[in-house]
Amino acid sequence: MREDTAPPPGPQRLDNLLVQAITRTGAHIGAVYLLADDGRMLLMDVQLGMPAPVAMAWARLRLNDPVPIAAAVRDDCLVWISGREDLARQFPASALSLPYHFAAAVCPIRGGGRTWGALLLLWPAGRARTLSRAQLDAVEASSSALGDVLREGDARGTPITPGPRPRILNPRPARSTDPDAHLVALGCLNRLPEGYCALDVEGRVVLVTEPAAHLLSVHAADLRGRRLDEALPWLDDPVYEDRYRAAVVSRRATTFTGRSPAGRLLTFRLFPGLTGITVRVTDTGTGGDPAGGGTGDRVPQTPGDRPGRVIALHEMLHLATTLARAVTAQEVIDLVADHVMPVYDVQALAILTTKGGRMRVAASRGYSRQAVDDFDGRPVIPPLPERQAHDAAKPAFFATPEELRETYPDAITSDDMKAWAFLPLITSGRPFATCILAYDRPHRFSVDERATLTALAGLIAQAFERARLYDVKHQLAQCLQSSLLPRTLPEIPGLDLAARYVPATPGMDIGGDFFDLIRLSDTQAAAVIGDVQGHDVTAAALMGQVRTAIHAHATAGASPGEVLAHTNRLLVELAPDRFTSCLYASLDLERHTACLASAGHLPPLLGRPGEPTRVVETTAGLLLGIDPEAEYATLDLDLPAGAVLTLYTDGLIEQPGLDLGDAIADLAERFNPTRGGALRDLAESLIEPAALEQRTDDIAVLLLRCSGR
Repeated sequence: MREDTAPPPGPQRLDNLLVQAITRTGAHIGAVYLLADDGRMLLMDVQLGMPAPVAMAWARLRLNDPVPIAAAVRDDCLVWISGREDLARQFPASALSLPYHFAAAVCPIRGGGRTWGALLLLWPAGRARTLSRAQLDAVEASSSALGDVLREGDARGTPITPGPRPRILNPRPARSTDPDAHLVALGCLNRLPEGYCALDVEGRVVLVTEPAAHLLSVHAADLRGRRLDEALPWLDDPVYEDRYRAAVVSRRATTFTGRSPAGRLLTFRLFPGLTGITVRVTDTGTGGDPAGGGTGDRVPQTPGDRPGRVIALHEMLHLATTLARAVTAQEVIDLVADHVMPVYDVQALAILTTKGGRMRVAASRGYSRQAVDDFDGRPVIPPLPERQAHDAAKPAFFATPEELRETYPDAITSDDMKAWAFLPLITSGRPFATCILAYDRPHRFSVDERATLTALAGLIAQAFERARLYDVKHQLAQCLQSSLLPRTLPEIPGLDLAARYVPATPGMDIGGDFFDLIRLSDTQAAAVIGDVQGHDVTAAALMGQVRTAIHAHATAGASPGEVLAHTNRLLVELAPDRFTSCLYASLDLERHTACLASAGHLPPLLGRPGEPTRVVETTAGLLLGIDPEAEYATLDLDLPAGAVLTLYTDGLIEQPGLDLGDAIADLAERFNPTRGGALRDLAESLIEPAALEQRTDDIAVLLLRCSGR
């Protein structure tokens, strides 16, 4: 374990089950993900065998991410990836940021009728196209056992929750009856002309031979306990990191070459195993050969040729593919925070904009509410006059509070942060915001880290500016749509009603759903609901025109069929390329009857307390806006006192892969009005299941009940 102390009993059982799952299935990497309390995030709780940088990059996943772990939990099924090509077909973004050869299985963890997370296991690719029966049984048994542990902990009031970082398990060390066996082995290896190093699962040197130290031009003591790329600056290079990752994740021998400061051209071959990696170092000039099954690459020969560590390159690629899906400013900050904070060990992050000379916090993560309030609305803090040469369009890095105040003496240092990176977000050559990364300890920024964070700012700027433009457009459309919907519905004696409108999932375009209730007399009213084709400003504007036309024809005394026919002719002239579904109902509250006409709209429901709900099959005419000569038949319907007539739009029921008729039948089955029950509560019970899902369409519901006179 990384920690000095053992985990509590619950997590310890989780760790043991993960080790057992890896052992029983023959996997070489495994991890347990747990669902966060909000049910929207998957957090890596514990892992074994995965390089720590890779684990941190994949430690936080959103449930709607197009990645295998999230898909297994969303679809409640085992996801199998047979190799790199299969990964690219099923999850192209994951394949782009994990370009290694491996097979993987992800199984949802269930217990007590609840999904708790997922079990991830990796094998070397190519050994089998599918899981064997024994492996599949072991995966499912392990997932079930993990679910039992999580369920029991929750039942006892001691739920297992992920920490800020995944726990990293070390493989069980091999036991030896001879305490001096390793010295004997080291002596044997020292007699060989090539050098050998043994690395643990996190890439730290645990053993190095004298020939290896000689070839690397370093003392053996300077290597032990450190990563090779940390102890040898000339190996701090993308090629080494990539070959190291490829060996661990793919379980394949890899090879690369590099030139030491002494001028030797050396070949490094990495042989992976469960407990770490053995590195063979040979002098290429004395017969070293990078061939033999490994994957060969060349390390650049001078520090100036190094483009930066591959950890940064891979994480940049991962972030870029992730940000491509973000469509709102909040999504951008959430994805950046999920990725950047664990990978770069950042404690807080914020994006600041300015307006009227004052700072505005566009979004934040990790800062307290008080800290956000301290920033938001304050005047922009200028640098000292002698620091005016400081270019606000260039990143600024402050390793300590003292360094920050040397440039900004009036700077606010909330939440006891000790170091900051100020990354200007620039588009079209001008800065429009600043991304602040804050650390809770002094932090010296290396040259490579500054370059990486500067590149990171470019990615954030593009995504954030795109999201800001989308937000402006979306807010304009929503404002237009909401202004065209009725703010209040008329109160009519003898008629109870409830109306609910739920916009699509945040980040989706708006719809053209509308509803209305029109008072025709003291005993008569008209109810209407419809959906304009499209999800844009045009749809919202056309929706307003449809409502106005229907209102005008209804109050002029037209029958339901005539109202739709007149409105249809208007729409053919106004928007011949846009169609609208609509259901119009004229209500006689004294006689307890209704007359309905439909223009291709979904059939309403009629429910009476204690009786099965009826689907009212109207004769649906053409959608409005297609044929100017279209006619619309009417249907007379009895509305007994206490019966509830429900009008709705397709956003309430439509789901990918679900037959429309089955969806309507399901809605009718769960539509259970009670005598005297509040219609608002009934409307909520209909909408709640749909509102919890990632719906791409708006929902409108209108419930009507004749209460008797």
